[in-house]
Amino acid sequence: MNRIDLLLREARGRLADGAEAELMLAYVLGQPRSWLFAYSDAAVADELAQRYRALVARRADGEPVAYLLGQRGFWSFDLRVTPATLIPRAETELLVELALARVPAGRAARIADLGTGSGAIALALARERPAAQVLATDVSAAALAVAQDNARALALANVAFREGDWYAPLQGERYELIASNPPYIAEDDAHLEQGDLRHEPRGALASGADGLDAIRVLAAGASAHLQRGGWLLIEHGWNQGDAVRGLLRDAGLVEVATERDLEGRDRVTLGRAPAG
Repeated sequence: MNRIDLLLREARGRLADGAEAELMLAYVLGQPRSWLFAYSDAAVADELAQRYRALVARRADGEPVAYLLGQRGFWSFDLRVTPATLIPRAETELLVELALARVPAGRAARIADLGTGSGAIALALARERPAAQVLATDVSAAALAVAQDNARALALANVAFREGDWYAPLQGERYELIASNPPYIAEDDAHLEQGDLRHEPRGALASGADGLDAIRVLAAGASAHLQRGGWLLIEHGWNQGDAVRGLLRDAGLVEVATERDLEGRDRVTLGRAPAG
């Protein structure tokens, strides 16, 4: 018999994270997770039970839950994600918070999110700062299509999309704030062959022998694309704060600092174009 509690027990026996078993069953049944516990003895149709077991098998084989469900929560909304996009992480919300603190509400600021992926950063900023004009770029046409779908789903009219590598799509324009969560893992890092990272696009994860190639490009080009007093914010690895601060200072930015995430790890480094 296919019953909710029995299906969950079966799935928990195969998965390390019981919450993932609940998320996937709620998804298959089209119900919130709380419904599973209120109706734990409810019967599940054979077709739905088979679909659920197939998802559990794929997760047990290592596929990320976000790709299996086609979505991941970020900020205050859900985003569609596919294997063409990086899976948004909660720690990236720090980058959004720091950006919002530098763009007052009501200001018609120009903001760019370089390497937008699913659109997480750009769409969060566009939603929180409706007076701003946000540009989201990505070198991947497939990722950019996902970001555009997410913008439409959120009914955001103040975000535009351009395809291209880092600063190339900015076409000589200047912005009040440029944000990016670029690839920052070293290409030979063993973590790339572990867990969810095995399934995410390598180009969105790894960048050169030390993981800093993309960040070097972002730092070097910032002055040509920031307004006077404008900010560059970059997410990076926990052990890269010193190096990224050096790159931003070498590029002529001032007020350079690194902010830590909720676990006390270096996460975002920012710098400002000189005001004069």
